[in-house]
Amino acid sequence: MEEASPQCVLETSRFRVMRHRWKDAQGREVQRELLEHPGAVVLLPELEDGRICLIRNHRVAVGKTLIELPAGTRDPEEDPETTAFRELQEETGYQAKKLELLHVFYTAPGIMNEKMYFFHATGLTLGERQLDAGEEIETLLLDWEGIQELFNQRQIEDAKTLVALLWYERLRRNG
Repeated sequence: MEEASPQCVLETSRFRVMRHRWKDAQGREVQRELLEHPGAVVLLPELEDGRICLIRNHRVAVGKTLIELPAGTRDPEEDPETTAFRELQEETGYQAKKLELLHVFYTAPGIMNEKMYFFHATGLTLGERQLDAGEEIETLLLDWEGIQELFNQRQIEDAKTLVALLWYERLRRNG
């Protein structure tokens, strides 16, 4: 597969849309517009009593408020751990003493290169939130029984939250 240099179609403060052209294995010319993303983090903040801090986050793109784990986009040249500490504090007010990277995954590799870094946050102390302009977020503290109820009622619709919670539940069961 030989590819010509991608062309930038749109550049924003958070991502770029690049037009890629190449010949596939059958020699056909292919063109796709793909989103280049700096990457993001998702956090599973666990309090000393085992409750998990989720958020209710209004998402303009889907026109509704979703139940999610705290998350955010990396700033240019920012390492994922720094992003995780920053986003946790901004969205929930919590500061973590410890972050553990549990997994790294791609969110939608068919259309973008966003890499998501999944952290477990512990040793939490509550401080002030610093929401960005346009963010409408409220925290939601639940034990695993409450999270299971959300799963049973299909109230978690956010993919990164589903992946992270299911992965962590797997780790909990397997020790």
